Amino acid sequence: SQPLPDLLLNSSISSTMKLSLASLALLAASASAFTAVTPAGRASTSLNILAGTQSATERVANVMAARPEENEAIDALVKKNFPGAISNKAMETKIASILEAKGFTPANTLLCTSLCCDELARNLEDDLNKVYGHNFNLGGLSGFPFAGNTGFGAMSAHVPDDGFCLLVHGPHVGISKDGVIGKVERSGIALVDNCCGSAIAASNYLKGITDGGAKITTKLQQFSDFQQGAVQELILPHGKRLNDADNRMKELPYALYDSQDILVRDIINGGKGGIKQGLALLSGIQINTGPDTLDYFHPLRFDYYDADGNVVESMIDELSS
Repeated sequence: SQPLPDLLLNSSISSTMKLSLASLALLAASASAFTAVTPAGRASTSLNILAGTQSATERVANVMAARPEENEAIDALVKKNFPGAISNKAMETKIASILEAKGFTPANTLLCTSLCCDELARNLEDDLNKVYGHNFNLGGLSGFPFAGNTGFGAMSAHVPDDGFCLLVHGPHVGISKDGVIGKVERSGIALVDNCCGSAIAASNYLKGITDGGAKITTKLQQFSDFQQGAVQELILPHGKRLNDADNRMKELPYALYDSQDILVRDIINGGKGGIKQGLALLSGIQINTGPDTLDYFHPLRFDYYDADGNVVESMIDELSS
């Protein structure tokens, strides 16, 4: 990958640093803009991710016992707007069963996530933490893998010997009980809030460009808001797609996902030498609902990588059935 331009401002030694638009365009074009770090072999570890004798399926059953039953009205609303979506409750149960058959256990599996910073994106992550233990975080705003190759290389070294990695990533979107996409009820807040705020801000930025209303600014990119600036650049290729969409907010997470999918798979390919026994890649759209109802997930990829880093099986049909 090419080195980033000098980030320091001139003699004012300002704390604000800027990246050129050209650099961000390069990031959008290829995940190679993340500085590649070659994993230093399969170093020996003795890490036991989550101690105990319970299987993953047993742990999931315990977690799900505390979750509400599916709300028929919300379930129909979500599935009408996002065909292919399933509740987190149903999906997590299937994930545990599918991966258990491949040898994934709470003791030998490192959970890795690339999800948005929003607290609502933690719902799925927290459930999986209770099954597989603490996660290694690759993600930032909108769920993009800002930790890049360096983060993936570090994560791979933390996987137990002869163990596995479960990598979960994707953007998220809210849907209110009234069916408004891009909005969601939050606990303790009267306002029906934007979700995902970062994605919507990036969409508005893009609309300003495609509609010709964007303002000229000398602040192309600031280090203090680097991630949001990158999200805005990474959504640029989807301008026409979003303008042509019947529902921009509904199409937005899928546009973001397509960019993330390219980046994440490129990162995995660059660090596949660090995969130990195997890696499962689950990706799609997180769909957040109100605080008293289940969240949903639209799975778009569920691949299994072998110890050599090759995709040897798609498990998406098992998850969707």
